[in-house]
This record gives sequence, C-alpha cells and structure tokens, in this order.
Amino acid sequence: MIIFTTLGRYIAGRFLRGILVAFLFFFAIVYLGDFLELFRRSAERPGFGAATAALASLLRVPSIVELMLPFAVLAGSMWAFLSLSRRLELVVARAAGISVWQFTAPALLVVLVLGLLTTGVYNPLGAYLKDRADELTANMFYRETRFSGDGTTTQAWLSQDGADGESIMHAQQSLNQGAQLRQVTAMTFDRQGKFHERIDAAEADYANGVWTLHNGTVHAPKLAPKPFETYQIPTFLTIDQIRNTLAEPEAVPFWQLHAYIDTAQNAGLPAYAYELQYQLLLARPLLFAAMVLIAATVSLRVFRFGNIGRLIVGGVVAGFVLYVAGELARGLGSVGIVPPVLAAWSPAVVASLIGFTLLLYQEDG
Repeated sequence: MIIFTTLGRYIAGRFLRGILVAFLFFFAIVYLGDFLELFRRSAERPGFGAATAALASLLRVPSIVELMLPFAVLAGSMWAFLSLSRRLELVVARAAGISVWQFTAPALLVVLVLGLLTTGVYNPLGAYLKDRADELTANMFYRETRFSGDGTTTQAWLSQDGADGESIMHAQQSLNQGAQLRQVTAMTFDRQGKFHERIDAAEADYANGVWTLHNGTVHAPKLAPKPFETYQIPTFLTIDQIRNTLAEPEAVPFWQLHAYIDTAQNAGLPAYAYELQYQLLLARPLLFAAMVLIAATVSLRVFRFGNIGRLIVGGVVAGFVLYVAGELARGLGSVGIVPPVLAAWSPAVVASLIGFTLLLYQEDG
C-alpha cells in the first residue's frame, strides 16, 4: 500500500491541487454571475454600490457552489489522472509493479477526507454565510421600497391558529430560518372563521408566541386603511414548528438537521426533506469516491493511444447522468415516495459500483 509513502503523498497532492483548482474555477464563475446580477438589481438603490453587492455575493456563493462540489471532484480527478498519464508517471508506476488500485488509493483517501470536511465544516459555514447574505440583501432591497417585489428570494406561506383566531401570512422573504419575514401580508379571521383584517407590513418578527409586524397598514372591511408602527398577531406555533415549516433544508447546517428532524416528527409534521438532506450530507464522501472511480475509468488511457478527447467527453456525460439521477432521487425522496435513506445513498452506491466494475474490467480484464 503506497498511501503513506512518498509516491502516495505526491499523488494525493496532485489530486488535492486539481480539486481545489476546479472548485476555485466554479466559485469564480458563480461569483461573477451572481455579483453582476445583484449589482444590476441594486444599482439604482440609494446608498448601495458595488462594494455591498460584492460582499453579499461573496457571502452567499459558498452555499451555491456546494451543489457543484461533486463536479469539482470529478473535474479535478480527471485533470490529475490525465496529468499523471501525460507525463508518463503512471506508466513508470505500472512498470514498477504498482497497480491501478494502489495509485488510486491516495486519491480516494483525499476525497473521503474532503467529503467529511465539506459535510462537517463547509456546510455549516456556508449556511451561516448565506444567512448573513440574506440579511444584507434584504436591507438592500427593502429599506427604501416596500411591497415592490424586487430582490425577493424564497416566498413563504404560513397558516396558523392563535388566541384571536386563525390567520394566513405570506412573506416575500424569510430570514433566520423563518423567524423573520420581510414584505408581509397577513389575513386574519375571527373565531367563527369570518374574515377580519388584512395587514401589510414591511417586516415581521416572531417571539414568545407572537408575530410582531412593523411599519405597515391595516385594511378592515368598511374602514379606511390605518397605518401602524407595530401590530401583533398571536399564534400557537412554536419557533421550532415555524422553522420546520419555513426553513429550507439546504439552509439548515448539518449539525442542526437531526434536531429539526426530531422536532418535526414530534410535532407530527413531515420531515422527509430534512431527512433527505441529512442523508445526502452523510453520503457525500462516498459520492466523492464515486467521482474519482468514474474519473479513473475515462482518464487512465495513455496519451499515445489517442481518443483522449472522447474519453473526457464520456466522463462529463457520466457526471451529468449521475447528476440527473441524483436530482430524480432527491425529488422522490423529498416527498416520501422513496425512503430518504434510499434516495440519498443509491446514486452514490450505484455510481461507485459502476466505476469499480468498469475499472476492474479495464485493468484486470
């Protein structure tokens, strides 16, 4: 086993460098596109310029790029294998009696460690930075203009009951995993279910069983609109129930997902989406390993044999097919049609088996 030898460390370093370069490439592309779009939307806002848009984009791009991590691993692994093959280093390694499984082992170790780090460290950090970015963009788009609809992210709907009766709340943007809402419209009903008032507000905050709406207008039947600074709507919902209803699974840090699942199940709410996200993050190291095996099947051919371009295209197509299969499994698992564990792990397991089988066939006949 060459994992901890000089050659193993050299191969591991090449793979780590290739994956990091691919990740930075994806990061730069996404950041540039997100910054230009955000700057275009905020260019006419007073008090906000390129610096604010650049900071907001920088804070939220990590959570976006997280979806591209498997492709960064695939691209970086293909680059590393092709580089080693082009320089005939793999030929020398084979001549020295080192099998493909031995010089692939350092790469697998690297991606397994990266998978654990991206799950346990990168994911919570990306979720935290996205929360800060949402607050920054909310201030950017809502400070000057209310009810404009510009710059919205995820709209939220909430049906609830309270001491004064039922109410339905709609918000253009949800912050702090549902505890803060922006551009809110609330419809309240009395205990008999008859419509009572419509409240439009710039924002709403939840605390101790009460929604406090700020800076808005109350519209009641046969009465003139009445502006207010604060308006309270009681609710029987707890903060955990609100967050389980409004928080997107991708926005919940890995270390909090299990608590969200337990809370949703105890409250009788469906937790499929949170269970799926939790299992997807647990399966990430295996998915990364599958990407290395797929890259090996299309990148180990010696350059002088030709058809390298066709093999690279084959690797890209394989990655795309795996992405489509993963999204299909995610869609089925998020609504409970397929058990979340099966939906999360099956693409990684199947891809690993396919890559292992193809590599075994190519190298050992």
